Order: sequence, then C-alpha cells, then structure tokens
Amino acid sequence: MSEAQALLEQIRGGISRPWTLMEVCGGQTHSLLRHGIDQLLPPEIQLIHGPGCPVCVTATTRIDQAMALAKKPGVILCSYGDMLRVPGSDGRDLLSLRAKGADVRVIYAPLDVLKLARDHPERPVVFFAVGFETTAPATALLAQQALAEGISNLQLLVAHVRVAPVLDQLLSDPGCAVQGVLAAGHVCTVMGEAELQSLVARHQRPIVITGFSAEELLLGIWRCVQQLEEGVHRLENAYAKAVASGGNRGAQALLEEVFEPVDTTWRGLGTIPAGGYRLRAPFDVLGPPTCRQNTAIGSCTVSNNEANCPSGLVLQGLLRPHQCPSFGTACTPDAPLGAPMVSSEGACAAYYRYHR
Repeated sequence: MSEAQALLEQIRGGISRPWTLMEVCGGQTHSLLRHGIDQLLPPEIQLIHGPGCPVCVTATTRIDQAMALAKKPGVILCSYGDMLRVPGSDGRDLLSLRAKGADVRVIYAPLDVLKLARDHPERPVVFFAVGFETTAPATALLAQQALAEGISNLQLLVAHVRVAPVLDQLLSDPGCAVQGVLAAGHVCTVMGEAELQSLVARHQRPIVITGFSAEELLLGIWRCVQQLEEGVHRLENAYAKAVASGGNRGAQALLEEVFEPVDTTWRGLGTIPAGGYRLRAPFDVLGPPTCRQNTAIGSCTVSNNEANCPSGLVLQGLLRPHQCPSFGTACTPDAPLGAPMVSSEGACAAYYRYHR
C-alpha cells in the first residue's frame, strides 16, 4: 500500500463526524485537485479554498497605479507573468497596455530588475512587486542592493501581502465555518511557527503546516482531523523537512530592515489590518514619486467586471467556484471576470482546469 493510500485509510477510519478545513494557499488547492484528493476524501470532510493567491488579492488601486506608471514615456514596468493579466478598475490589464506599445516586461526574479536598471540608466525601471512573505525577502534584497549601489532609476511599487493577518480576520468572523487550517509550508519556511502559534491560541482551532505533494497534504489533513476528533487545538508542523520552528532568520531580518506592516486592501476581502508591507525609511525613496507607500494601501474602486464577480465570497470560502453562475461560461481563463480565474494559482482557475 502506498503512503498516500495508507493516509487515506487512516483518515477514513478515524473520522466520526463532518469537519470543515481550509487550505490557505492556491498551490495547495491546485495540488488537492490535480491529485483528485478532494474526490478521494470521505464526504465528511469539506475543503474550503482560502485566500492564498497574492495575485488574486492584489488591490485594484495598486493595479491602476501600475498601469498609470506603465503609460509614462520611457518607463519599463516589470512584474511576474500572472500579474499582467489582472484587470484594473477600467477592465484593462497590463498586457493590453503592452499591446499598445507600453514597455511591460515579465521577470522571474527581482534581481533581474536590477540588471534592467543598470542596463538602462536613462530610463525609469518600475518593479510591481507582489507576493506573500515567500517573495517579499527577494524584493527586500533588491531594495537593499539598489540603495547600496546608488541606482537612481529603480522604483518599487510594493503590493506584498501578509498571510497571518488575513487568517486572523477570517477566523475572527462569527460566520466563519472553518474548523481547522492547513497552513502553507512555503510561507512558514520564511516566517516559522510563531505567528501561527498565536492564531491557534486566539481562535482555538487546530492549524497544521503542510507541504504540497499528495502525501504531504494528506498527512496535514490527517493530523488536523485527529485533533478535531480529540477535541484539542494546537499547531503541528507536518512539513518539518522544510520548515524550521524559527523560520528563516536571515529572510525575516531582511523583511524587518526594508518593510513595515501596513493596513492593506485585499481584493474581495476589504481592508486587512497590517495585511501588507510598505517600504520603511530609507528604502521608501524607492517608491514611485506619484504613489509613495507612506499611507495605507486602500481600494474602494470596483470595475464593472469585478462587480459581476463574487470573488470575495470565493476567497472567504463562502462560495465554491463552480457554484458561481458565471463559472465556465461568462468567466473562463481566456475571459476572466475576476482575479481567482486570472491567476494560475486562483481557486476558480483550479476548478476550471481540473473540471470540478
């Protein structure tokens, strides 16, 4: 019997009542659907797909700012590929600007941006920086090196978001049905266990850190079910091969040096206290002059497409992607209405791809 089969048997034999679990990260969602785990689990387990896709939750205001910067003469605007397809408040995206002649480029690592800035000293180079605590340290390193080298044409439009604050808000909602949480291992490799330990104590729910393979996810589900069946709640690390209790101290030091937490609007979820990062002095000089990150990142702007998209309910686990009336008809990966269908890590894109 394979390890995955053995874990499935343990889960089936150890469950006595319905339980609702949330997997936090879009990578976990895709893996659960790709391996068919959602269909193999006993019906007593309901999986809720959490808000764990940084592209999906990037505020409309930030996308509008990125588009405004990309339109400026001479500007080179860089970001990760998925980010270029997310529409702003007018329904257009960065790819459409590139088609009209704007210099919008896909990068794979923040330090690629540093080379661009060195190679084009006469042009402003803007990095639209998105991601959780997993990618924020690389942006911090970029900021550190840019200041150290005195590079004056590099600007950082920061839209990094933090996982623990949004989980705190979701679990604080009296209507929240989540009884156990599968935390994403990649964020924990950076941040360690401390933030999650606080969440367990505050919300009295089990949290289990998991990896992304079928076996790692099943182990996380089994550990979570065991706690729920026993009526206990604690933090467990089921991904110890990658996650140290203290996390990555070097990456945390970089984050602390370059960024500070700020109230931030998550698309579909509203303002999350301390839900994002902004540049702190002296690195704040790298913020684009027209949108320095000295104030909270807010967005009340709603595009026509977004207004027709219940992505907020999907991101909160209150609506399954296939329950949306537009799913697979008016909304597809080729013609997305909302960010969860745009991003390759989005819950709606996962349901579409794996025919759920």
